[in-house]
Amino acid sequence: MADLVETAVNAGNFNTLVKAVEAINLTETLRSPGPFTVFAPTDEAFAKLPEGTLESLLQDIPKLKKVVTYHVAFGDVRSDDLVQIDEAQTVEGSIVAIESANGKIKVNDANVLKTDILTDNGVIHVIDAVLMPAMVAGK
Repeated sequence: MADLVETAVNAGNFNTLVKAVEAINLTETLRSPGPFTVFAPTDEAFAKLPEGTLESLLQDIPKLKKVVTYHVAFGDVRSDDLVQIDEAQTVEGSIVAIESANGKIKVNDANVLKTDILTDNGVIHVIDAVLMPAMVAGK
């Protein structure tokens, strides 16, 4: 098996996320033993951001770091764990809301498209939107 970073790179639909992880020097962390749980927005999810948002984040590394680490939780949180919890602590420091209903799981307002992509040092859950921590979203 591969680590979180290799798995994301090999999947081919997380290019923007991988670029952001590299930009904030989080690669080594996500290659460490962890374990970590990554709520991974697809390239399509990043494309749904308002025009200019991604470019602006890539120019503002501290803000980008908050956004990316808001998608990473400590521990190995699988789908069967997600249905039993209503929040998860992120590496960024804030908490994301976890909602499970009718066989579907949501993280904040993002739908989980695919769960339990297992790696050597954690698990990836694919989401359809980019999560924004409150202070970055301006709320």
